[in-house]
Parts: sequence; C-alpha cells; structure tokens
Amino acid sequence: MIKVVLFNGSPRAKGNTFQALEIVRKELEAEGIECEYIWLGKEPLLPCKACFRCAGKKKCSQEDDKLNEYVNKIIGADGIIIGSPTYFANVSSTVKAFIDRAGMVSKMNGDLYKYKVGAAVVAVRRQGATHVFSSINFFFLIAQMVVVGSSYWNLGIGLAPGDIQKDKEGIETFKNLGVNMAYVLKKLKS
Repeated sequence: MIKVVLFNGSPRAKGNTFQALEIVRKELEAEGIECEYIWLGKEPLLPCKACFRCAGKKKCSQEDDKLNEYVNKIIGADGIIIGSPTYFANVSSTVKAFIDRAGMVSKMNGDLYKYKVGAAVVAVRRQGATHVFSSINFFFLIAQMVVVGSSYWNLGIGLAPGDIQKDKEGIETFKNLGVNMAYVLKKLKS
C-alpha cells in the first residue's frame, strides 16, 4: 500500500490550509493512496538548536514535543505533503520549526527522506504565497525528495475559513496535485 502523510501547519483546525489539504487528500484516496492527516498547528514545536545530537540516532534530542513521532511518520510514508498558511510572506512558525528539525534529523542520518515524494500546499489571503511554496519545496529538495507540481503553483486564496472554496483555480490546482502525486507515487513503486 502506498501511503502519504499530510501535515497541516495552521493553528486553525478547519481553516483554508486544512480545506486545501482535504481537496488533495480526496484525490489521493480516489487513486487508492492511503492518507494520514496530522495537524501540526494544534501545538507548538520548539525550534532547532543545531546541537547535532540527532546524528546517528534518527531522532531529535529535544524530547518535549511530538517531532520524533512526525519524523517516524515521514520515514514510514512514501510521500508527504506540508500545508502552511502564509504569515508575513513565509511559513507559519510551526512549519518552520518542523522543517528545520525534521530536516536536520534527515541530513544528520544519511538523508532519511531521499526518494520520497513531496508537495507543498499553501493558503494565502493575497500575496506572499510563492515564498511559502518555495520554502517548503526547499526542504524537499535538500532532502533529495521528488517534488510534484500541478497545473499552477499549489496555492489557494482566501481569508476567512472557507473562502478558499471560492477559488476555482486553486481548487483545480489542488485536485490536479492529488492526481499528479498519485501518478508519481505509483510509477516509483512499480
């Protein structure tokens, strides 16, 4: 079974980031891909201390949050999607801590996520989303992952929760992303 883990870095439980991820998830599941959803934004993650104590251990030395659980989810998955709202033209602080720490664990242990498939999903009110999109993709690229694209950059526009449902192009982009990710995953697994 092919598995994708979807991480939501928004503090809003059912906000636009969640809704964008749901559109992608439905397409993946329609293609027979098993999905697991994790809401990162419900609890704080500490920033990376660059202590390098994760080297050779495949886990972060900070034991005060769920980062190691999330790293194990990535290791056990074939693909990951990271969703973030746009905050001051960047990822949420939770997503930043997540990619810094999970990225450090991967790099210090021989690129644990190499050849996995990754995709960014971004919610934005108006501007700044392409930087968020790039920040998440930089994480995938330095981890030597395969990055999947869509018919446009994977972003949807909306302010209040649910506004993203009015962004027809965004919805089509997320649907195409799900189909494209399923295609790539199946090709890599065949």
